[in-house]
Amino acid sequence: MALTLDTYRLLGRSGLRVSPLALGAATFGTDWGWGADRDEARKLFDLYVGRGGNFIDTATTYTNGSSERLLGEFSKENRDSLVLATKYTTLRRPGDPNSGGSQRKSLTGSVETSLRQLNTDYLDLLYLHVWDFRTPVEEILRGLDDLVRQGKVLYVAISNTPAWEVSRMQAIADLRGWSPLVALQMEYNLIERTGERDLIPMAREMGLGVVPWSPLAGGVLTGKYSREDLTASHDGTRRGFTIANGGLTERNFAIADVVKQVAAELGHTPAQVGLAWVLQQPGVTAPIIGARTPAQLEDNLGALDVEFTAAQLARLDEASAIDLGFPHAMLAGDHIRAVTLGDLKVGTR
Repeated sequence: MALTLDTYRLLGRSGLRVSPLALGAATFGTDWGWGADRDEARKLFDLYVGRGGNFIDTATTYTNGSSERLLGEFSKENRDSLVLATKYTTLRRPGDPNSGGSQRKSLTGSVETSLRQLNTDYLDLLYLHVWDFRTPVEEILRGLDDLVRQGKVLYVAISNTPAWEVSRMQAIADLRGWSPLVALQMEYNLIERTGERDLIPMAREMGLGVVPWSPLAGGVLTGKYSREDLTASHDGTRRGFTIANGGLTERNFAIADVVKQVAAELGHTPAQVGLAWVLQQPGVTAPIIGARTPAQLEDNLGALDVEFTAAQLARLDEASAIDLGFPHAMLAGDHIRAVTLGDLKVGTR
């Protein structure tokens, strides 16, 4: 059955209702040399919200603050109907060591900056953006909990962090009665599936809704790149960023080829197929779509209408399969199943 943006899902083990596709506002503003200017960004916002969408993702430093400022302007009339998610830890003032990182000073300064830029009294969802390997987890958790108790933040979450750190934090929060993490933001798409080893199982077990970023692998799954780009230069565009970060490989093109084939069979675009695959994975709450034009956003929203056959899903899974590694591959093997269960049939949760 096709979904709609107002077919809301619960975010992790919270009662917060969010749309099944989140609108990424990193494209709001042209400060980074690409993105949507104010008028185009307004069209993106109105199109998404007009379809019933309520979940919008930004960060305090996206497009040097323009993302939050524009979002604050656009959401002024319907602020309470929206779930605005932002992030902290990236440097707000290069050269100032405490304007970035996970510590309390960075946290409070970033939140105050976001509140001003978004022109709001509270943040619906605050992510720790990038793990810094320096700040004690107790300092992070207590700082987040203080903000929740002050009413400046309603829910807290985490992004781009090892699974063992997230699980440790969730256990400490539970034991001490601090605000639990309700969401995990991570890269996840048909090309990048390594999160299936630990991050996604951990999130499902510990009550975090998975919110994938880059569900189209930087555009690779849309078919916008060709094998000729494998030898292209690394310029300052988003295309150059994708090339520089190793997004263009023969393996990735082979996966994109299968996406194109399935899209042709279904009468959908490759972008819609790539998004729909992520959208339908266990544990996923809402992939983040980062369109720059209304036409791109319209196309992305078409992912809600995609319905795969079992055979098509199997082809996509086979083309993009990863080695689960130790101990996961061993524990899933026939030998371990035989020595622990024999002929017994025992269900899973």
